[in-house]
Amino acid sequence: MTIGAICNREVITVRRDSTVLHAATLMRQYHVGDVVVIEDHKGKSVPVGVVTDRDIVIELVATELDCRVITTGDIMAANITVIKESAGIFEAIQLMTTKGIRRLPVVDSSDGLLGIVTLDDLLLLLAKEFGALTKLISREQKNETNKRP
Repeated sequence: MTIGAICNREVITVRRDSTVLHAATLMRQYHVGDVVVIEDHKGKSVPVGVVTDRDIVIELVATELDCRVITTGDIMAANITVIKESAGIFEAIQLMTTKGIRRLPVVDSSDGLLGIVTLDDLLLLLAKEFGALTKLISREQKNETNKRP
């Protein structure tokens, strides 16, 4: 299964010059913990950063800066890590683990934003798959009991 098949395609985005207040308002409105900062490159929205609710707390609230003045470009993670839609689930897990990140913007072959995959998404998927495996064990035991009473 590819990341493109499971990623959330409804990504909340902002521009680099959007205020942090605007980003926080969008996070609240859409009940998400991050926004992806995008720029236009040859007609495509390309992710250039991510701003999380934690970034807002650490960078603005804790330092008492004005979220109406500071922009998402000022506080975004500058070295963004993305993943291609064709990548596999375990490749995404390995990348997130290596980089110590919880969110990965998903891009197409020309780096256009397609979606986002989060740690929560992957945990839910893996929990569902493990659930299916436990059902298999139970079913196997029932099959054996029926074949060999």
